[in-house]
Amino acid sequence: MSDTVPAEAAAPLKEIEKYFVAAVKLNASDIHLKVGEPVLFRVKGTINRSKQPPLTYAQVAKMVQEIMTEREHEELERLGGCDFAYAVKGVGRFRVNVFKQSGSLSLAARAVKTEVPTLEDLNLPPALKVITQYENGLVLVGGITGAGKSTSLAALINIINQTEACHIVTLENPIEYLYVDQKAVINQREIGIDVPDYANGLRHVLRQDPDVILIGEMRDADTFESALQASETGHLVFGTVHTLSAAQTISRVLDYFSPDRHFQIRQALYFSLRAVIVQKLLKGIRPEQPRVPAVEIMFVNAMIKKLILESEDKKISDVIRASRQEGMQDFNQSLHDLVKRGMVTEQQALDHSPNPDQLAMNLKGINFTAGIVG
Repeated sequence: MSDTVPAEAAAPLKEIEKYFVAAVKLNASDIHLKVGEPVLFRVKGTINRSKQPPLTYAQVAKMVQEIMTEREHEELERLGGCDFAYAVKGVGRFRVNVFKQSGSLSLAARAVKTEVPTLEDLNLPPALKVITQYENGLVLVGGITGAGKSTSLAALINIINQTEACHIVTLENPIEYLYVDQKAVINQREIGIDVPDYANGLRHVLRQDPDVILIGEMRDADTFESALQASETGHLVFGTVHTLSAAQTISRVLDYFSPDRHFQIRQALYFSLRAVIVQKLLKGIRPEQPRVPAVEIMFVNAMIKKLILESEDKKISDVIRASRQEGMQDFNQSLHDLVKRGMVTEQQALDHSPNPDQLAMNLKGINFTAGIVG
């Protein structure tokens, strides 16, 4: 792959650096090295095999050894895997994980992007921009792995970066976008590299004088409690959760706590929760947008607050559906719009709908709001 070496390079590239260069040229998000496979590139969400011969153990070991420090080698031997960042001058930065598997070595590297997409680039509703104007509170972004949660959050964080003179601290695993300070000052801490874990990062974050805090993953009671406490003390906190709807997000948060604390947590959400965004990625029709987000948006208005406090989560979807004038929308409304705009096929929309029968009627012009034909 010597043809991938840039002409301006002053020194010869290491073998693995040539693949990093190729990844950037291919606009690949990830690179995989595995013994017995050719080099693999993930492009637009799909793993692609290069046309080179399968890698041998000696080849993978040599490439890995060339870019690891002594400390990283020790961690690999002790723990069976290690994370580190690696930069190729003039090319970019990569988040690398080397791990043992089946007696061999494998490597997965993700390109860290410096060009943060806008809401328009991502085809996200402009109504989301209001979130960046909140003074404080908790904003949750939900969806399955690979739904684009981190990318959507990056777009929102960068709007704040462009418009507010503030201090933003992020806790991420991995860092997927490198921000360039504009009006804001941004410190990005990567789990496993800059800080051991989320708990440790959250323990110290309030001492770092943040105005905005981004928590890459919220999967346990301690993380949620720390996020709620930070939002209650005047900070704007963003976090991701693995949920399928806005209403389910409330119950998912409660699941992390014992039943005797549920009312206390509902009270905290009543005062602190500002918005919940949940998204899915669909295959797009247009070549320039191969993946398109369907987005459920819940802004926490007086009615939503009341339902949260009174444990009436099942009614939240009806309020979302009836509140489009406030910028809210449920998944079917989002899918309906995508079909009508020619962004996705009707079948794609039906396949991803939480209520395909209702969506089919919506597409025929029959609409329901809170159980009433409209």
